[in-house]
Amino acid sequence: MRRVVVVGYPAAELLDIACVTSTLIMSNLFGAAPPYDVSFATLGGRPVVCASGLTLAAQTVLEHETGPLDTLIIAGGIGCDDAAGNPLLIAHVRRLAAVTRRVASVCTGASVLAETGLLDGRRATTHWWHAPRLAARHPQITVDSDPIFIRDGAVATSAGVTAALDLTLAFIEEDHGAEVARTTSRHLVTYLQRPGNQAQMSMFVKPPAPDGPLSTLTAFIGANLCDDLSTPALARRAGTSERHLTRLFVKHLGSSPARYVREARLEAAARLLETTDLTMAVIAQRTGFGRAESLRQAFTSRYGIAPSAFRKSR
Repeated sequence: MRRVVVVGYPAAELLDIACVTSTLIMSNLFGAAPPYDVSFATLGGRPVVCASGLTLAAQTVLEHETGPLDTLIIAGGIGCDDAAGNPLLIAHVRRLAAVTRRVASVCTGASVLAETGLLDGRRATTHWWHAPRLAARHPQITVDSDPIFIRDGAVATSAGVTAALDLTLAFIEEDHGAEVARTTSRHLVTYLQRPGNQAQMSMFVKPPAPDGPLSTLTAFIGANLCDDLSTPALARRAGTSERHLTRLFVKHLGSSPARYVREARLEAAARLLETTDLTMAVIAQRTGFGRAESLRQAFTSRYGIAPSAFRKSR
């Protein structure tokens, strides 16, 4: 058995825990061998009231856990600051990490892991909203708020909440192969996994541009990816100078016009790769890249994976 311990605490996020435990246990049904033996541990073995208000019973006492373990995972949640400030919890996480093959945190659980010193000198991620606080409190950690998850040696960190699912599927693929991970993913009714370096938050669900020319322009971009969307063309459509348009994009959207257009085209291409059987050439035409090779180069540069490989993983 691959022994996995998931560590929780008061006001932990239930989804952080369930994404890990349910996915690992489900993979046992589809060929994970040796299978995962998953336990939820808390200090004193006490039940915890999760951030949602639901009470979750512990299966094991954190203080009584001994190694060796295959994987130790620290959950996140709004109780992370209190957990990170609990010396007893930190001491036992540090103790177990020393006898564990692979250590990980999900979401704001990175704050707890950071207090153990295990992230020092490493690159790590966490929920995008929490990332600036983590970076300010732990300057010895290179905090990157963009990726879904990051692997740095035997330590892994994931972004917010459901990113735990992507990290867990990556662990399953690493341990048991792509077919077991793919089958587990299908039964979870999700795609296999988002690439680890995919952005945490889609540009299409970020706060919208303020009402006015910029809002109209971004709507036009999303609906007309095949058009001429160069900065001069967009400036003409907005009735402003290129320089002023760039200032507006940077101020309100945190991106130059060219970068915004590129991201919009890449996200549209990713959706078509996931949801259709269109050829690369057709997708390249529909999303404004023109040629399949241009799409391949842009996609690989952004996501670290070729479009064809991304499609196979859906």
